[in-house]
Amino acid sequence: MSTSGMLQSVFKDRGQPGGRVMPFVIILLVVTVLASALNLLTPEGSALHVSTYTITLLGKYLCYAMLALAVDVVWGYCGILSLGHGAFFALGGYAMGMYLMRQIGDRGVYGNPLLPDFMVFLDWQELPWFWLGMDQFWVAMIMVLLVPGVLAYVFGFLAFRSRVTGVYLSIMTQALTYALMLAFFRNEMGFGGNNGLTDFKDILGFDLQSDTTRIVLFLLTAGFLCAALLTSHWIMNSRMGKVILAVRDSEARTRFIGYKTETYKVWLFVYSAVIAAIAGALYVPQVGIINPGEFSPINSIEVVIWVAVGGRGTLIGAVVGALLVNYAKTRFTAILPEGWLFMLGALFVLVTLYLPKGLIGLYSQLKQQLGAGKPAAAGTGKSSSAAKTEGAGA
Repeated sequence: MSTSGMLQSVFKDRGQPGGRVMPFVIILLVVTVLASALNLLTPEGSALHVSTYTITLLGKYLCYAMLALAVDVVWGYCGILSLGHGAFFALGGYAMGMYLMRQIGDRGVYGNPLLPDFMVFLDWQELPWFWLGMDQFWVAMIMVLLVPGVLAYVFGFLAFRSRVTGVYLSIMTQALTYALMLAFFRNEMGFGGNNGLTDFKDILGFDLQSDTTRIVLFLLTAGFLCAALLTSHWIMNSRMGKVILAVRDSEARTRFIGYKTETYKVWLFVYSAVIAAIAGALYVPQVGIINPGEFSPINSIEVVIWVAVGGRGTLIGAVVGALLVNYAKTRFTAILPEGWLFMLGALFVLVTLYLPKGLIGLYSQLKQQLGAGKPAAAGTGKSSSAAKTEGAGA
């Protein structure tokens, strides 16, 4: 499909919940550019100044929004409830973290130009084979895409060809991320054990503590999120997307009319895993650390809550849900640190019971009701005017 055809599909389906993707993308880009300008161009004492801390926090939220989008692609549109996308997010983050660790060189605590500090501390004598080449940015970026993509393909091929669905598939994805978490906690794996990878200095020669670098990372994250939104919207409005929706609604019927449903599910799963991995790679240089805790199954379950709150199967809803819930988490963990998880669970239950289509679905429903009320009001005004005319004539 040409670029014009892709843009036409982006502007289509505005009547559907979350269908207005392009206006949302424009608003998102304007807000990120405005926040960046207010950080760079206004003095710190100004009421309009956006602090570098806020920019970093917003960048983290956008990474989470990409992760939520990845889950919504497979859950909202194909009915695959994955509780393991945190694993793809973490793998992408570790690939970026390995590159950033190699960039430290002899500036580490132990001054070893080749081995990261944790390897020197653990008395490693040489760099493991899987760390070779990770000092090159292009190699690291290939690994960001390749490792999660291959893992998603192998897992999806075995699971979907075996026709594992429903809660059994969810348990398998959760088991996958839990197994990876246990493996990465081990020091002998060569990924930093409990502490993970941290103390990063620079990326492509630019200081990670610099305000300008933070701004660039923030803008890049917004750009990748918008690109993922547009690409996902285009896919879901393509022929492949129609088949994916048919698989979600009735896989048996779709298979009966001749489609290899497992093929569509596998490649959609790989696509969503790659989005999650890119989000993880953008997350690490902004937050400054990656550790095995990112593999925790609780993190993957949280992502599902973000999507449910925003509205699954809408794309925009996943982004909105991730931004709102994480902002609330930042605020309320300071106020109610011990009660936040209970609040999050209660929020998920309430949304499931009373807002099955999430906040975007609620917005669309209210908009339809208001739109249905306008013609009636106009009709009433017309009949009233006619009545007055008739009365005057009498």
